[in-house]
Amino acid sequence: MEKRCVITGLGAVTPLGSTVDAFWKGIKEGVCGIDYIKKFDASRLKVKIAAEVKDFDPELYMTKKDIKRNDLFAVYALSAGVQAFEDSGLNMEQEDADRVGVFVGSGTGGLMTMEEQVRRMDEKGPARVSPFFITMTIGNMAAANIAIRIGAKGPCHDIVTACSTGTDCIGTAFRNIKHGYLDICMAGGAEGSICEVGVAGFTNLTALSTVEDPKKACRPFDKERDGFVMGDGAGILVLEELEHALARGAKIYGEVVGYGATGDAYHVTLPDPEGTGGAKAMKLAMQEAKITPEQVDYINAHGTSTPANDVGETKVIKKALGEENAKKTPVSSTKSMTGHLLGAAGAVEAICCVKALEEGYLPPTINYHTPDEGCDLDYIPNQGREAKDAVYALSNSLGFGGHNGVLCFKKWQNV
Repeated sequence: MEKRCVITGLGAVTPLGSTVDAFWKGIKEGVCGIDYIKKFDASRLKVKIAAEVKDFDPELYMTKKDIKRNDLFAVYALSAGVQAFEDSGLNMEQEDADRVGVFVGSGTGGLMTMEEQVRRMDEKGPARVSPFFITMTIGNMAAANIAIRIGAKGPCHDIVTACSTGTDCIGTAFRNIKHGYLDICMAGGAEGSICEVGVAGFTNLTALSTVEDPKKACRPFDKERDGFVMGDGAGILVLEELEHALARGAKIYGEVVGYGATGDAYHVTLPDPEGTGGAKAMKLAMQEAKITPEQVDYINAHGTSTPANDVGETKVIKKALGEENAKKTPVSSTKSMTGHLLGAAGAVEAICCVKALEEGYLPPTINYHTPDEGCDLDYIPNQGREAKDAVYALSNSLGFGGHNGVLCFKKWQNV
């Protein structure tokens, strides 16, 4: 018998705030979290803007020793994980640890540590490389640290699918609960790739916006868009089997009801221009949720603000929902406010969908001023809107390499 999977805890570290409440407040108010890079000297770089995490105190969640021995992506992950676990009200002493999993990934892993330690080796020699170099750089340490912290002894996985990482981690966790393998699963993504080599790499790939005004650089679906803006942070959700959650009187934020995943098999960076893979992933998510395109009340788009992605995703949505339904369905890209959190994007955007349905408020796409004939949907321009009757939301993630992941969320209704 298939189980229902609900969301009972949320945690976030983002460019808009380092708690879920601060993050969601910024989203609703249309705040732009993008600014000039302050983490390091960006004077040598062509691109000098990013969406950095600000006003963040990791010592609220871990010791100074933990901070020193982990790359920033893992620090963000553990911080968001602690938030989500505490928010859920779970007590591991009352749980079967073997039935508690952790599925948390990172697109790039410890990129900052790689850059720092390679420079140290070049300047001071191999003997000066940190003994923690390996454990700080491998991407699975986000999941590992959360599992160690809470004592989760079920599957502990680091799923890496570029910009679809967070979505695929949540989708895989959902399936593990749906099919009875787990009672509880911490799921999401983390990223800490804003460093000189990271920004240089994406710049030379011609993927980043070169607009100098940080408050206008990320403009998904706008005709003047010219690239994405890098972001850092983490999003973690506690997924739980419904009867288990009800039995302990947990607060329920919403429900995961569908997941679709496909591969374009087309190109390492460009999306399939026909949008076939992305559309199939959306259809699979709706199929598993047992809903029709007419029932989709909101789509949180991948919406990176690159010329190819936004036109391509518009085609994807039309192909999945049908032209008429697509034009009636509200769509927004919250990356216009957070920047692109790469492996963490899908997880942070999942939180947006859950909160949107819980509060009946659809987030805006800010910086939308000039319509593009190739992007002709309702992108909720510049100001969010009330939608008290919204029940179903889709969250799209379309990663480098042709990885397509889509989640379907349902407003919590105990029926």
